[in-house]
Amino acid sequence: MHGVIPNQQISRMIGSGQISAPLPVIPGQIQPASLDLRLGNRAFRVRASFLAGRGKSVAERLDEFRMHEVDLTSGAVLEKGCVYVVPLMEGLALPSDISAVANAKSSTGRLDLLTRTITDGGTEFDRIAPGYTGPLYAEICPRSFSVLVRPGMRLNQIRFGRGDAVLDDDALRSLHEETPLVDGTPVIDDGLGFSVDLKLPSTTLVGYRAKPHTGVIDLDNVGHYAPADYWEEVHSTKGHIILDPGAFYILVSREAVTIPPEFAAEMAPYLAVVGEFRVHYAGFFDPGFGHDAAGGAGSRGVLEVRCHEAPFVLEHGQVVGRLLYERMAEVPTQLYGAGIASNYQGQGLKLSKHFKSG
Repeated sequence: MHGVIPNQQISRMIGSGQISAPLPVIPGQIQPASLDLRLGNRAFRVRASFLAGRGKSVAERLDEFRMHEVDLTSGAVLEKGCVYVVPLMEGLALPSDISAVANAKSSTGRLDLLTRTITDGGTEFDRIAPGYTGPLYAEICPRSFSVLVRPGMRLNQIRFGRGDAVLDDDALRSLHEETPLVDGTPVIDDGLGFSVDLKLPSTTLVGYRAKPHTGVIDLDNVGHYAPADYWEEVHSTKGHIILDPGAFYILVSREAVTIPPEFAAEMAPYLAVVGEFRVHYAGFFDPGFGHDAAGGAGSRGVLEVRCHEAPFVLEHGQVVGRLLYERMAEVPTQLYGAGIASNYQGQGLKLSKHFKSG
């Protein structure tokens, strides 16, 4: 059956050897519609980001571009502004009818930690062809903060699927009539549009901007760091802000989003012609996100925004991205936020889990 493969089928893929690793996959890696990928024991500092290209392996390209090797065994710092390639523990032996898409995890994106998956013979980031057999690698580029990493850390995730299960706009409208996907009138145009909220109730605080010179963040430390040491608050009384070139912002969507259990979604960037910025690093929304039955009752989408070459005025209610909904091949046996460690169910404007709340 076409659709995104749920957790119970991912477990079967592990059991059959389609997903393998030198250390057993732990239950916490398996999400409702994806699998967390673990860092291996070493990283390679490289001169530049690269794709393997047709007929070439990542190992061959590393011989061309590597500068030095970093042992992660006791923990090591990945420096801001540098590019690293880390072999992942998990490898694949996919059947010919299963492809995969990878993406950064939510907490990774909220740290402006650009993390993409590359494969042998790959010609695109984060896209794994049907039938792929071979290793997986994470390309990691810390953009705002240097980070301390160790083997086994999970910075990115992979979603498996059969065929094309993306809902077209007519199907999306029908789904919204049956189960409201947003709290209000939906903007449906090549996906479900979402906009930025710059008029939060009872506060002028609308977001956070990463400070340029900060300390290292140990990715194992949860609820540990004072936000003021790493972030500047962004306030607005007029319903707009000016984005600074090269700066990274955490903002929030105006819409409270719901992902019904029979579906998954992926955040896609909006058309470049709407402004000089990029929205989205962590793009997967799991079944149950914001859903009543999973304790969500609608959850805002946190927006990871980077401004490009010119200052840009971002207005309240401006459409900045879209959600592409996909059918699940089968309803997952676990939902986002329902009995699993889901950090962002029912969220509003929220930094990554590494920072103290309140």
